[in-house]
Amino acid sequence: MVYLDYSATTPLDDEVVKSFVSASKFIGNPNSLHKLGVLSKKLIDASTKQIASLLNVLPEEVIYTSGASESNNMAIKGIEVFSRGREIITTELEHSSIYGPLKYMEGKGYKVSYVPLKDGIVDISKLEEMINDDTLFVSIGMVNSETGIRQPIEKIGKVLKKYPKVIFHSDITQAIGKIPFSLEDVDMASFSSHKFFGFKGIGGLIKKKNINIEPLIHGGKSTTAYRSGTPATQLIVSMAKALRLSYENMEEDNKRILKLNEKIKDKISSYDNVFINSTKDSIPHILNFSVLNVKPEVFMHTLEEDEVYISTKSACSSNDISKAVKAITLSDDRARHSLRVSISRKTTEEEIDIFLNSFDKSYRKMVLK
Repeated sequence: MVYLDYSATTPLDDEVVKSFVSASKFIGNPNSLHKLGVLSKKLIDASTKQIASLLNVLPEEVIYTSGASESNNMAIKGIEVFSRGREIITTELEHSSIYGPLKYMEGKGYKVSYVPLKDGIVDISKLEEMINDDTLFVSIGMVNSETGIRQPIEKIGKVLKKYPKVIFHSDITQAIGKIPFSLEDVDMASFSSHKFFGFKGIGGLIKKKNINIEPLIHGGKSTTAYRSGTPATQLIVSMAKALRLSYENMEEDNKRILKLNEKIKDKISSYDNVFINSTKDSIPHILNFSVLNVKPEVFMHTLEEDEVYISTKSACSSNDISKAVKAITLSDDRARHSLRVSISRKTTEEEIDIFLNSFDKSYRKMVLK
């Protein structure tokens, strides 16, 4: 089996599973005052410090959630506590868990505006022009899940810092555990553990201490006042382990991933009906391309016959056409026929060779028939 859909989800790392099992021995509720509860709380506190250290934030700025979708909803819906503005700015490259709560906020009377893009990158000068007295919130994802395009979040953050009334949020789900970045000028950031070889059902929202939001869930004690519910000790501990492992050899891992990406790109771009949609601004973990004159799901299932697994677009997207690819290529045809290969530090060159062989066979069968 060749798995090349790591952007949708990653398998569990063996060391992460061991960490989960080890933490399972701590049976006490972290909110309990007896010895068993105190031991569990100490374990969570140590994990929180580790996560905070890796992301260069404060431990009290880490809020545990069920994943990035909840974190995105919490960040966006939570701004109702503010009364200083009714406009939200975002892009046409966001995850559905951004657009869902934004639609909810529109129903509450908020205005949602979209910043222009240049080759898939936020036009920062246009963004600054859009800021006005009614602008409350800006949400721009760090890495697009379909094309891998990496937004200059650090530069955007520095610009937005000139407007202290504007809250800056970023969905960092496709960046965390893959590439280095800074959250220095980001007010809130969302992520999920299962994108970096951790368990599903656990993620987080980084919320800087100067930002106040309204919780989605009220009542019950937890690690912070912003997300009620008994803390999931094993999931938190294992997520900290997964994140630490992802940072251990990141620079070397990314050099190897880039070589694998270039190998795929060089080979498939030689086919007449194949167009590369990812750009120079895309991280090497994600390669988006279009195979024209064949339905992407049919091509994907043909590869599946060889136990090679890729995806047609974001696993959370239900549209027939990729908005992200359309925004970059300006082509409905390429956006309708896009496919995505996503690789990781665990991907081998042998797996890439198997994929390329299967790709060639599928192309000849589906396109040259």
